[in-house]
Amino acid sequence: MNPQTKITIVGGGNMGSAIAKGILAARLVEPAQMTIADCHTDHLQPLKDQGVNVTTDNHAAVGEADIVLFALKPWIILGVAEDLRPSINAGAIVMSVASGISLGQLTEAVGERAIVRIIPNTAAEVGESVSAICHSRATDEQLGVAVEIFEQLGFTIVVDEGLIPAITALASCGIAHALRFIRAAMEAGIEMGLTSKQSAQIAAQTVKGAAELILRNNSHPEVEIDKVCTPKGVTITGINEMEHAGFSSAVIKGILGSYNKIIKG
Repeated sequence: MNPQTKITIVGGGNMGSAIAKGILAARLVEPAQMTIADCHTDHLQPLKDQGVNVTTDNHAAVGEADIVLFALKPWIILGVAEDLRPSINAGAIVMSVASGISLGQLTEAVGERAIVRIIPNTAAEVGESVSAICHSRATDEQLGVAVEIFEQLGFTIVVDEGLIPAITALASCGIAHALRFIRAAMEAGIEMGLTSKQSAQIAAQTVKGAAELILRNNSHPEVEIDKVCTPKGVTITGINEMEHAGFSSAVIKGILGSYNKIIKG
């Protein structure tokens, strides 16, 4: 990505700010080449102090941008995008992180141009997002720019748009599913005598460690499970108790429930 590329982020909320911070941390562009447009700018002062342009004027913000990235809520984005359509350069890439807004809807709003749709999750705040990426009319180079940006926020995967609902259920909704497991593990820890804070730290680090075993070793979960399940041991006893209570079935049903809700709307 050229450091002189001009990028405008429309929407400076949690996600927009996280994206801006990721871009700056990786030095993908010079701070002066980035603009953030938002109706409220007080919370953007730390970015402004780094040299980022901050404005409440959406039209001026997108006028010279090579990349226009919409980080707005789903019920707002299409109206704002359509309003800004005359101001967006013909050669600019339009990116969106709004969930549930399709490439077709974005095309209707901003016209036929290179459009990249990205679905990150809330772990983008700590640089550990899963970001699903699909596109319409983007060249390999333009798609590569989107991947480069969102790799600063975690893991990226480029897919056909038809798979976006599945990844949304597994990754975006999955954050809450994983957190609910951590919460349940905390409650068990408290019952065994640990404090709430101790239980939270232990459960969260354990989940993080389990994930790293899969990612770093490129292994299957059952391979790692077998390493700690000794014959007649305490681990296999606990796992079997969970399975008797329907643990795996509940997880699968929960994820598919989210997926079906996304599909049906």
